[in-house]
Amino acid sequence: MSKTIAQQLNVKEFPFEIKGKNGKQIYFEYSNGHWIKREHDQNGKQIYSENSRGFWSKSEYDQNGKEIYSENSDGHWIKREYDQNGKQIYSENSNGYIVDNRPKVVELTLDEIAAKLNIDVNLLKKMHMKFN
Repeated sequence: MSKTIAQQLNVKEFPFEIKGKNGKQIYFEYSNGHWIKREHDQNGKQIYSENSRGFWSKSEYDQNGKEIYSENSDGHWIKREYDQNGKQIYSENSNGYIVDNRPKVVELTLDEIAAKLNIDVNLLKKMHMKFN
């Protein structure tokens, strides 16, 4: 059996803690030898943790710091989506539970439609006038 970090360093005072350069806890150990280690992204969000009992979890975040995916060693996972205001609009988990509040209708201007179809907007406007 391998030694814990505190045992390797011959630490006698507990709890034993190591923090990263961002000040976030990256390792914590109790006097009974149980430990937890953590990893954080550049924004300080915890992206991974693991403990001495073998349990682990990991998370992914979007550019706004919202958690979009998480999973753990028990097999549980969850996916999430957010709207432009940061409100959660979709979630799905490993138990099959889905909440879908995503918009069902997309409204586009004639200019946006012309751009998507890669045609001249004036041609589209003529077609629109012809059918109205």
